[in-house]
Amino acid sequence: MAKKVFGRPKSLKDKIFHYCPGCGHSIAHRLIAEVIDELDIRGITIGVPPAGCAVLAYNYLDVDMIEAPHGRGPAMASGIKRTLPDRIVFSYQGDGDLAAIGIAESFHAANRGENISVIFINNAVYGMTGGQMAPTTILNQKTTTSPAGRHKILDGYPVKVSEFFSQLEGVTYIERCMVNSPTNINKTRKAIKKSFQCQMDGMGFSLVEILSPCPTNWKMNPIDSCKWIDEVMSKTFPPGVFKDNTASVKKAAEGAS
Repeated sequence: MAKKVFGRPKSLKDKIFHYCPGCGHSIAHRLIAEVIDELDIRGITIGVPPAGCAVLAYNYLDVDMIEAPHGRGPAMASGIKRTLPDRIVFSYQGDGDLAAIGIAESFHAANRGENISVIFINNAVYGMTGGQMAPTTILNQKTTTSPAGRHKILDGYPVKVSEFFSQLEGVTYIERCMVNSPTNINKTRKAIKKSFQCQMDGMGFSLVEILSPCPTNWKMNPIDSCKWIDEVMSKTFPPGVFKDNTASVKKAAEGAS
């Protein structure tokens, strides 16, 4: 008799994802659900989905969800956390949502050290609205609004959110990960868990940036999209831990007590 070894997480609804084949959002959703189950926080978790491809995240994650206006996820998450400090609150944002229209809300929530978790999906393009250039579009990358490729003089440079936010004093933990291979997916899962644990321990703001494939707007098949993350995208956005003050924050808290 066959043994079931790979089941659906309890925090993930029995729904078919609407995402394009090869999209990384579905992987990120499952990882969040697995972490919520492992930490046993399903009943106290509140998610804040964005405008964009993941606007329907509440159809998939089986936790309380409150939709935010475009770019205002961190502001809404901050308000929820301050009102209900015993809840685990996370915002789920794309590169346009966080790094363009929502850059002020994201920046100041991080600078204030709000005790929330941010899951930041970076696919270097505006996915839902037609593949336009995003703040994270890399140099020479072709999009519908940069058909000749992004040019540093005309369009500026790609915004490196993890590097930028890691300089803020209110930030406790930031890591950039990828979801283009089993090994990298496992690393991303550990980073998400650490971000949630950081919040559970009252350590302040944390962010996990995820380099995610977008085959449809990159005009690639899913396999080539995963290769492109390794061979091209990760050169502009290198994965790794950009800030981790969890040990020092914990030590300071223990000293104060």
